[in-house]
Amino acid sequence: MPVSSIQVLRRSIAACACTFTLLATPAVAAPQAPVPLVAVGQVLPDVVMAGLNGPNKPLSSYRGRPLIINVWASWCAPCRQEAASLERLAWSEAGSRYTVIGISNDDDRNAALKWLRHSNATISHYIDTGPRWTLENMLGASTIPITVLVDAKGRVVARFRGARDWDSAESIQLIERAFAGRGHPASAR
Repeated sequence: MPVSSIQVLRRSIAACACTFTLLATPAVAAPQAPVPLVAVGQVLPDVVMAGLNGPNKPLSSYRGRPLIINVWASWCAPCRQEAASLERLAWSEAGSRYTVIGISNDDDRNAALKWLRHSNATISHYIDTGPRWTLENMLGASTIPITVLVDAKGRVVARFRGARDWDSAESIQLIERAFAGRGHPASAR
């Protein structure tokens, strides 16, 4: 074989070896950094939320009116316990000043939908999904239930950990004080 043919053969073998190596090596995607917690006083970034009992909707579509966001899961007993009080708050005279929504962090969409049907939910609910858990991370839902109050401009004004009776006089006062800028705890109870 002439020298040039040997060089062509070597290059072909090298190219095949590289191709084989690339095909045999599992693809590794660069991990995406988790979305950071949005601190009290900061504006929530706009993300499109995946609808559970309605259409997908951008978070920014709720701007212009105070927003109460409750993060829950179908398997969470305290979350299930407080669900009815959030519905009552949403439909009450006091709650008419706010928009109340829920965000499930269930891994199983069907389990979340089953719970919503069982509870006769009427407020809008969305679901957060992995691997990034965008809503869970930015709202600070390392434990649930958690309820986050967001002002009309999209700014987080308070976070409340744990279940509560949201339509009680005490809770309504807590909500009103937080939205008025008096006693808005970064993370209460």
